[in-house]
Amino acid sequence: MSVMLFVEKAYMAAVILAMRLFRRCRPERQYRWEPMREDEGDDLELGGNGDYPVVLVQIPMYNEREVYQLSIGAACGLSWPSDRIIVQVLDDSTDPAIKELVQVECQRWARKGVNIKYEIRENRRGYKAGALKEGMKHSYVRDCDLVAIFDADFQPDADFLRRAVPFLVHNPDVALVQARWKFVNADECLMTRMQEMSLDYHFTVEQVVGSSIYAFFGFNGTAGVWRIAAVNEAGGWKDRTTVEDMDLAVRASLKGWKFVFLGDLMVKSELPSTFKAFRYQQHRWSCGPANLFRKMLMDIVRNKKVTLWRKIHVIYNFFLVRKIIGHVVTFVFCCLVIPATVLVPEVEIPKWGYIYIPSIITLLNAVGTPRSVHLLVFWTLFENVMSLHRTKATFIGLLEIGRVNEWVVTEKLGDALKMKTPSKVPKKLRMRIGERLHLLELGVAAYLFFCGCYDISFGNNHYFIFLFMQSITFFVVGVGYVGTFVPH
Repeated sequence: MSVMLFVEKAYMAAVILAMRLFRRCRPERQYRWEPMREDEGDDLELGGNGDYPVVLVQIPMYNEREVYQLSIGAACGLSWPSDRIIVQVLDDSTDPAIKELVQVECQRWARKGVNIKYEIRENRRGYKAGALKEGMKHSYVRDCDLVAIFDADFQPDADFLRRAVPFLVHNPDVALVQARWKFVNADECLMTRMQEMSLDYHFTVEQVVGSSIYAFFGFNGTAGVWRIAAVNEAGGWKDRTTVEDMDLAVRASLKGWKFVFLGDLMVKSELPSTFKAFRYQQHRWSCGPANLFRKMLMDIVRNKKVTLWRKIHVIYNFFLVRKIIGHVVTFVFCCLVIPATVLVPEVEIPKWGYIYIPSIITLLNAVGTPRSVHLLVFWTLFENVMSLHRTKATFIGLLEIGRVNEWVVTEKLGDALKMKTPSKVPKKLRMRIGERLHLLELGVAAYLFFCGCYDISFGNNHYFIFLFMQSITFFVVGVGYVGTFVPH
């Protein structure tokens, strides 16, 4: 599994290098793109040169007190003909006070002349997928050609549509244009810096390679524009997993549609600032793809519309290596196998297995965030800790047991802390002792510490250096000292 992961990382690195050498990184070199012409904004037809299609902007939200104004304001500020855009706020909030705040904000923008719709439903069935699906049923959506989706903490720049939509207007086989995320709170704490490193690699390498070579990648659920005809042909939104965005992307790809990723089009967003929120997010992002793989494997194999090459890419590269093996091998190898060899010295791991391959993989992951290369050691240790949760979530998804359909909305803080307290002293989040202690992490920390002590006494491979560092990291997370201090 380590070799499989290494080959995948090396392959993607080689593709990125080749693209830069031959200057093929920009999507404008692969697809037709022309700016929208101001004088043709009243043209109703989609597909003509410079025509403005009708765009539906969906903002699903759930009790988003801290960020609802930011996302609604950004969506209403998009530069697009006023008669060609509809902003739809899909509010699933259960707090009446927040519901009223969101509704008042929508009314405020409506008085300014923005075509904004405030939509609610009786229950949260299907969570985000259910909200998006219900939003598409309204009569005014029939006149829309495209749908742009932004989560509640996302703030697109005014020119977002003008830069993304031309790819859909001039390329009838393109279904999705995905923008990159830009993190407004990446420097908030060490945990957010670690998240930035992982996600930057995803966007600068995985998404770019998928878009350029296969015209396929996983929709990130937000900061993207879909062709509504493609969404309908693929079967619309489904709530059978917690990754409704990836589900739709895979189904649309199997219908032959192409996807475009714009790495230079960035949308501001927020990273989870607390470990609890981050852990729930990672559970959903790890469990969902594994469960989707279980549900769609045979559909992909039996598909007749796409090439064998694309099917192999989706099954092997996209799902098996990145969504399953990538999580499992990190935890099993680094936190179980290496420590176990200390206790069973008859089992030897070759140097290329525990030094060269992991080191190269780690260095390749640093490509996306050069400014954080000095944090590689911290990032590696923290990722090994998170691999415990990701591995557990992966098996829950594959076996379809336990918390397979658990959906916990990621907590957003927005600018609330900055506005409420002028002091720059970090704020300690109040947590009960039961919430602070994480027994799984403490158990792994004890196991690694014991193996480290055993290696000092009886071993000769110097594994104890890594084992003690990793044990300390597990212990720090286990006692709740990560994601509990949030700067103002």
